[in-house]
Amino acid sequence: MTADTAPQKTNLLGMSRQEMESFFLSIGEKKFRAAQVMKWIHHEGCDDFAAMTNISKALRTRLAEVAEVRGPGVIYEGASSDGTRKWVLEVEDGSYVETVLIPADNGKRRTLCVSSQVGCSLDCSFCSTGKQGFQRNLTAAEIIGQVWVAQRSVGPRKDTANRPVTNVVMMGMGEPLMNYDNVVPAMKLMLDDDGYGLSKRRVTLSTSGVVPMIDRLGDEIDVSLAISLHAATDELRTELVPINRKYNIRSLLDACHRYLAKCDDTRMITIEYTLIKDVNDQQVHAEQLAALLEELPCKINLIPFNPFPHSGYEKPSRNQCVRFQQWLYELGYTAPIRTTRGDDIDAACGQLVGRVKDRTRRHERYIQSIQIDAD
Repeated sequence: MTADTAPQKTNLLGMSRQEMESFFLSIGEKKFRAAQVMKWIHHEGCDDFAAMTNISKALRTRLAEVAEVRGPGVIYEGASSDGTRKWVLEVEDGSYVETVLIPADNGKRRTLCVSSQVGCSLDCSFCSTGKQGFQRNLTAAEIIGQVWVAQRSVGPRKDTANRPVTNVVMMGMGEPLMNYDNVVPAMKLMLDDDGYGLSKRRVTLSTSGVVPMIDRLGDEIDVSLAISLHAATDELRTELVPINRKYNIRSLLDACHRYLAKCDDTRMITIEYTLIKDVNDQQVHAEQLAALLEELPCKINLIPFNPFPHSGYEKPSRNQCVRFQQWLYELGYTAPIRTTRGDDIDAACGQLVGRVKDRTRRHERYIQSIQIDAD
């Protein structure tokens, strides 16, 4: 048999516990082998079966014949002056996605921002990632592979108190709930003790508001939920976040209430609000936001807009961001201003850009509009 006709090996990287157990049963092994191999893959970052010394040599040989641990290829790894690290990763079809590790609290918290799609199927007007268009959903292996690459780069987990990645936010390229069937299994691996063992409060899914999938999510997993709101009226939000045409603010907030009702503990929704100069950063906007969120248990994260060429938007001054924060404080809300991290390596919020073979032709139209404006 030639290399071209050899049977394709099974990639174990993205397998859930149940899938891993089924795999081992299919090759005549006991189910407990799944936990052993999962720990090697996810705790130790191991992709070499020969190094998995607590399983028999015969099984290691068998695994090398029928399986593999294949993560994304690392095209670029860079470090910002503030300690932020970014990876550009090549996935199966040669596309590029990006993932970012953000240290905080003197390195005690290390939050990984993970992508869910090649490009983004939405077109939020203030987001550079969205202007790249959309190609496809990432597989569960490509999603968890970002965590695997970051952990291998930082170092293997020594114990539960010394994880290279302490938090994961599904806030990278793409809309996670538009790739539900791959995102949820990947998040379950993040929570699994034989995977990454993260608390459900330390795994956050951020959505622009795909209402039916928020309801489905609450039936299957209760990770932390963040909502990319950015405006308090439907008129403005539709301009900034076009999916609002389909799922307006009222329907989105109702879905948030239903989600919280399904959680088995006291939980809050994180509201993400990107401050854009003279668009949504005035006192009237703060008052509208406070009134809108009055009945929703939530916290507000204020995110200064990160400029990109030809967006048509500007970043507010630091003083204006602080004024907006103070207006919310006087209305009863604590609203931290997110520190811009990694902008010197284009790793800041809204700046992630990969190599996208754009099926939507959105990027082509965007470039054409820039050229027309220039003329």
